[in-house]
Amino acid sequence: MATSKMRLFSSISASFVVLVTVLNTGRCDEQVPLMLWTSEGTSLPSQSPPAAGHIVGRDQLDAYLHTALGSGPRNVLLFLQDKMSIEDFTIYGGAFGNKQDTAFRNLEGALLSSPSPLVLPAVSWPASNAVIGALQDQLDTAPLYMDAETLGQLRLNSSSPALLVFRLPYGTGSDLMSAKEILSGNDEVIGQVLSIMKTQLVPYVAIYTALQPSQEAPPGTALSLEVGAGGSRSLLQARASHKEREQERERKRKVKEKAGVYGPVEFKERENTCILLWATRLSVSILRGGRWDDHDLTPSTFGEGVTPKLHGSMCDQTKARLVLNYEDVLGHRNFKLIFAMSQSHYTVSARRWFTMDQVELEYDGTKATFNGSRGIYAPAEYSYRCDAVSSFRWPALFPRSAKDPANQWRVSFEDFQIQGFNVSGKDFSYASDCAGFFTPGIWMGLMTSLLMVLVLTYGLHMIMQLRTMDRFDDPKGPAISVPLTE
Repeated sequence: MATSKMRLFSSISASFVVLVTVLNTGRCDEQVPLMLWTSEGTSLPSQSPPAAGHIVGRDQLDAYLHTALGSGPRNVLLFLQDKMSIEDFTIYGGAFGNKQDTAFRNLEGALLSSPSPLVLPAVSWPASNAVIGALQDQLDTAPLYMDAETLGQLRLNSSSPALLVFRLPYGTGSDLMSAKEILSGNDEVIGQVLSIMKTQLVPYVAIYTALQPSQEAPPGTALSLEVGAGGSRSLLQARASHKEREQERERKRKVKEKAGVYGPVEFKERENTCILLWATRLSVSILRGGRWDDHDLTPSTFGEGVTPKLHGSMCDQTKARLVLNYEDVLGHRNFKLIFAMSQSHYTVSARRWFTMDQVELEYDGTKATFNGSRGIYAPAEYSYRCDAVSSFRWPALFPRSAKDPANQWRVSFEDFQIQGFNVSGKDFSYASDCAGFFTPGIWMGLMTSLLMVLVLTYGLHMIMQLRTMDRFDDPKGPAISVPLTE
């Protein structure tokens, strides 16, 4: 038994090597590893690891997590590294017998001591990017971003769920030793956290993964695996050209726009436009240190030469989802602004209406959700337009719950117009404005007119109450004597 456990981490590293040498349809730079283990004395239902070469998607990862958390501890430690790939374990994990040089000593010890370790060598990085949201939904609690020092002051309870997130950096320099030193430092953080949890005697489930792969290939390139005549294999990867890098920098540069001249964001499904979005300003704000930090998304969304990333968007006859992908927003490497819409037939009005059900913010795996269906709707054949849609000033968007991370965010859209159904060409259909029949201007005019009518009525009433004298004193004649009886 002890011998088999000592071979566990070696088999983990070896499995990463096997994945590099397996021909599959996915690209290696689209995968990140994920490791799950429990505290000593805590076991989970056994789960079969995926077959060699299989890439775990989001649905399958959710199934793994649901099984692990369904009967396991409700305290989850998530070690979320900025970047990580299977090559990091083959290079720095002692996969070829040099165990004394491994950068993952504490991780290896945790996996060996855990009764129920689970290793997923190849997880699609969009799935790992959403792991915080999946854990948040299953635990029904908001994530707490921690470090080892803060954890020492926190007292956990095994009966109350807790999602503790520990962000770990990753080195991107050309020096190979710098990357190893950073990974070793991350491993030390993992060791410190696990030691603190051991002293508190609280059972837990720990997960170690990353937001995106550390080995990236530029768009349009691929990783190919060639087998030579003598059985030797080599991994060939195309490098990004200088021109492509310049284009990427140009795409990220904020373009100064002329007001009202840029076109709407357009999403196409099978070469047919199905979603249109336009605004003069899209902005988000987060509460930090008692003040709101604002970020304007408009230059990265609209304008000449700007092509927003829309991967993840979809549309059909009943549902539409527009996903705007950004980078480096308020300190978050990956940030998504999502508009979720649906349309239904209402018998009372005998027509179809579309509603914007939710506005979601996804950042580094966390999801903040605003509900908007109560006030954002229009006939299905029309587009929806409003001068201002926000979550704080005359709000039309509301956090999904009191525990939702949306309570720490503000969103604001000015001159906002969107259409998710029955789009014809590149132009919006007739706009259904958010302003009702009685606008603030109409109410002000009515109140002012009513006040003036009241003043005029009072004046006329006072004039009608005036009485003139029926006798007048003549200074040349005798004085008028008015008896008291009169």
